Amino acid sequence: MSNTVLIGAQWGDEGKGKVVDVLTEDADLVIRMQGGNNAGHTVWVGKKKYVLHLIPSGILHPNKVCVIGNGVVMDPVHLVHELDGLKKLRIKVNKRLYISENAHLVMPYHRELDALRETSRGKGKIGTTKRGIGPTYMDKASRQGIRLGDLMQPDRFANLLKDRLRVNNAILKANGVKPLSYQRILEDYLQAAKRLKPFVTNTLPLIHDAMGSGKRMLFEGAQGTFLDIDHGTYPYVTSSSTTAGGACTGSGVPPNRVSRVVGVMKAYTTRVGEGPFPTEDDGLGDLFHGMGREFGATTGRARRCGWLDMVMIRHASMVNGFDDLSVTNLDGLDGLDEIKVCVAYRFKGKRLEYMPASHETLEACQPIYESFAGWKRDTSSAQSWKELPLKARAYLKALSQMAGCRLSSVSVGPDRSQIIHLS
Repeated sequence: MSNTVLIGAQWGDEGKGKVVDVLTEDADLVIRMQGGNNAGHTVWVGKKKYVLHLIPSGILHPNKVCVIGNGVVMDPVHLVHELDGLKKLRIKVNKRLYISENAHLVMPYHRELDALRETSRGKGKIGTTKRGIGPTYMDKASRQGIRLGDLMQPDRFANLLKDRLRVNNAILKANGVKPLSYQRILEDYLQAAKRLKPFVTNTLPLIHDAMGSGKRMLFEGAQGTFLDIDHGTYPYVTSSSTTAGGACTGSGVPPNRVSRVVGVMKAYTTRVGEGPFPTEDDGLGDLFHGMGREFGATTGRARRCGWLDMVMIRHASMVNGFDDLSVTNLDGLDGLDEIKVCVAYRFKGKRLEYMPASHETLEACQPIYESFAGWKRDTSSAQSWKELPLKARAYLKALSQMAGCRLSSVSVGPDRSQIIHLS
């Protein structure tokens, strides 16, 4: 496997957690490189469901080393809760989890500011999870952030917190929000620091020493391509680099050491939050929700659903340089007579083959569909390519051709075992 970057090809929720879980078998290190606890990876092992937010899902495999990179923003109190959850499940993390001292901290005032700004947008709201991720990255970019390494120095952290809380409490008070308690935050965060201290280190030499000894790395992205701050459907995006380039900046691994990029995509399209969605179909959403599918792992919100948009996938492939595609949730389409795929857009009478930069333009685009015959058979028990219905294989081959990438795996259910490897 060498060094592989795994990226969501849509708006997130593509099933990356499961694919990471499967690819981890051939990896030595699993590295999370961006985002915060606004994203969740769900992995089913037998009848056990694991939902992870900050800790890489590779932690579910014994003897694998997991790294939370410098590009991640973290709520230390939430991370302690996540560690407690793994402890209850008897999953050992000591000497298997390492956290970059350069990762920035999500503070309580970030969450308050996130909620305040989202509310103030009114109809123009972004649809954030209000976990404080955006304001944390804002502080990072404006060089006012507090990092995990600062938290490991109690006196330094206390002084930084006092300064930042003074500024942010003034903002909250001016907007009718009750100021936050300095003492309460200090106590909570220093308590979390005691639990996290064994895991905190300079992860750069750790990663490079591993590369030097021939260890194989798997980079685990959160969210998806179209939530990328630079390449997504701006402004309805997250605040970090969710594309393949973010694997390098968020970990310290140089681009020339990445050997493979895998794009994960659903056999249809979903989105959480606001923003344009050309192929959205309420009937399809009702079908999936009625099946108990497509509810967010982090928020529990019902996802918006629609037909597969290959204009998006082609764009994602260009941005990320996909070598392989992993298609998930194929079984969700098992009962349909007809399956639509968007192959281009129509805007003011013109055919568009590529994603427009403007979200207003994308909102006004009409999808141009190509139809495929449904297979009307259960695929969840298929264990090989030959066991898939012919019409399902035809659908998957067409997607691979349109994306210009080879198909490496197909997922036909939530369990770890329900995946078909093609290469």
